[in-house]
Amino acid sequence: MTPRQLKTFLAVIRHGNLTRAAAEVNLAQSSLSDQIQALEEELGAELFVRSRQGVVPTPAAAALKAYAEEILALNGEAKDAVRSAAGNAELSVILGTLETIAAERLAPWLSSLRRQNPGLALKLKVGGSGELHAQLQNGSIDVAFTFDRDHEDERFATRHICSEPLVLIAGRNAQLYSFENLAALSTAHFVATEAGCVYRHLFDNAFAEAGVTPPPIATEADSIATIIRLVASGTGYGLVPRLAIGLSPAHSDIVELSWPGKPPAASLVMRWRRRRVQPPALALILESAREHLSPVRPADVRPRHAGLSLS
Repeated sequence: MTPRQLKTFLAVIRHGNLTRAAAEVNLAQSSLSDQIQALEEELGAELFVRSRQGVVPTPAAAALKAYAEEILALNGEAKDAVRSAAGNAELSVILGTLETIAAERLAPWLSSLRRQNPGLALKLKVGGSGELHAQLQNGSIDVAFTFDRDHEDERFATRHICSEPLVLIAGRNAQLYSFENLAALSTAHFVATEAGCVYRHLFDNAFAEAGVTPPPIATEADSIATIIRLVASGTGYGLVPRLAIGLSPAHSDIVELSWPGKPPAASLVMRWRRRRVQPPALALILESAREHLSPVRPADVRPRHAGLSLS
């Protein structure tokens, strides 16, 4: 098994489509098929089966996936360690994050970091939580900044940065009422991201921690920015990180409402792969983040419009 074959294998896993996988690894589709066939012959097992939807991994492919990721990660780690020992390591690092965190929490820090370290090459990738997790696994990003979902994985180190408050919002022109508890609030209609997204996890968890069934989702949206715009138009409630509100063009059309009980918060974390030898650029990022990333405001700050709620 060569690194090239394993990269090709993982590309097919990600895309479930030979054409898109070939484009990612810069191969002709026939060359990609040859690499997969050679890998199957070496392993003595079929890795993919064709279907109307594309190519589907077999149980053998599922077993190989984690090992392929680890082999490629170790291969990259070895190269970094040798370059570092030889004194010619490149000061470059790739960070992955959610759009909200990138704009509000990371931009000032990264700007300062870049001024203080002009030789550091920084690349920032913005994506969804599932995408960031996959990129961290396959090594296409070095560090992920996201909200914690309590996923334990001994391959990665996790550092808590701060607790970001979540706020209940409604459209400014909506008719407002008062709810006494979460059980009453659970009968209202909400706008939220789809199941599986980290923001949906935070939404469901806020009610679960209070022992209350999450309310019905009137509308599913693809991003926090879209949720805020829909709430501003009167579609329903939203529960979003406060840091996202100031970034939205619709922020003047919403109000923050009091949350019945202890206000929920999201744990903002940074996560990176554990290594025997830390590359200089990554070590620099981790040290700078430890010193300079801190909460914008405490999670128990009360909203500006306490006592209001939407029917």
